[in-house]
Amino acid sequence: MVTVKLSPKWTEYLVKQPESGMGYQKVDLRLKGDKILRNVLVFNCEEVQLPEELAGAEIVDVKVSAN
Repeated sequence: MVTVKLSPKWTEYLVKQPESGMGYQKVDLRLKGDKILRNVLVFNCEEVQLPEELAGAEIVDVKVSAN
């Protein structure tokens, strides 16, 4: 796993969303090519840990997970 800093676009979006817990949000990420990662943790609205092979993938959508 590698830590990836989210783009300012997604950080600004997540700041306006509720936290799942203290200092983190559970999100679903959609990557370019329609790969979806569910229940990924984002820390402080700006850092996400991704598998190394997906570290450079473009994030095209972020949604706070329902659970």
